[in-house]
Amino acid sequence: MEEMTKVVLDAMGGDNAPGEIVRGAVNAVNDRKELSVILVGQEPVVKEELAKYSYPEDRITVCHAEDVIETAEPPVLAIRRKKDSSIVVGLKLVKEGKADAFVSAGSTGALLAGGQLLVGRLQGVERPPLAPLIPTEKGAALLVDCGANVDARPSHLVQFAKMGSLYVEHVLGIQNPRVAIVNIGAEEEKGNQLVKETFPLLKEAEGINFIGSIEARDIPAGAADVVVCEAFVGNVILKLYEGVGSTILHLMKQGLLSTLRSKIGALLVKPALKETMKRFDASQYGGAPLLGCKGLVVKTHGSATAKEVYNTLLQCKTFKEQNVNQKILECFSVPEEEK
Repeated sequence: MEEMTKVVLDAMGGDNAPGEIVRGAVNAVNDRKELSVILVGQEPVVKEELAKYSYPEDRITVCHAEDVIETAEPPVLAIRRKKDSSIVVGLKLVKEGKADAFVSAGSTGALLAGGQLLVGRLQGVERPPLAPLIPTEKGAALLVDCGANVDARPSHLVQFAKMGSLYVEHVLGIQNPRVAIVNIGAEEEKGNQLVKETFPLLKEAEGINFIGSIEARDIPAGAADVVVCEAFVGNVILKLYEGVGSTILHLMKQGLLSTLRSKIGALLVKPALKETMKRFDASQYGGAPLLGCKGLVVKTHGSATAKEVYNTLLQCKTFKEQNVNQKILECFSVPEEEK
């Protein structure tokens, strides 16, 4: 019998809360007997949504939290002041060992601050990075970091590479994943000071398959499985990725519907086009884990639908089953003779 994975889900976070959040939880629990969910949020509101569905009542429970942290609020201040918010209550459940993971589509800043302040870092981890999976021509790549550490040091980026490699290997099942650092050219001597100092450290690092630099244009082609950078660069890549994708889709729709001939053509290519676009649907990969915390903390898109919530809950299940945190601990543990 498989071990139960218990996930706390912020029912109040995101643009589509609580409706899509609750629906995603119900779908996941109905499909996976070894998964249970604690929905944290305003109890009357959450229970009203739950009443619309049939589900195993012993595997979805509600934990009341009166407050909601809004996106515009200063993250650290909000965590300290709103102790009865869905994010704070949810993170504390993970800290106290009452759940394996916490998932939220709410304030990214509050989640990052709370993950480090309340859940805490694993021993040996200098900075937990936020690591989303992004679609590529060859499947998916892990972008690490995309928002947690704007002023990273070379040692942080080396840890990002190691944690990212472990995650991709054990959650995605990619053996010996290719690790690259974001740069403005392929040559080793190129880049800013951070990249120049980090490059030789990655070359010497044990336990990773470092393939050198990667330019931003090569990321969508799937040139690497783990893409390493500091958070400013990573966030720009992620937002540009999302913006270009939606713009291309919008322009394609405009073009296909512009004339009678193009509309007929659109009907003919629709099945193939739909199948192709599925490969670049980020929601199928779940959320972005904050790697290196004592318990799993995951950020989903603010616009997350039930599908993304569903996939994120399964992602948490795989993370626990593969014992990723233990593998990170072992990776950064100091041998007794060196202590």
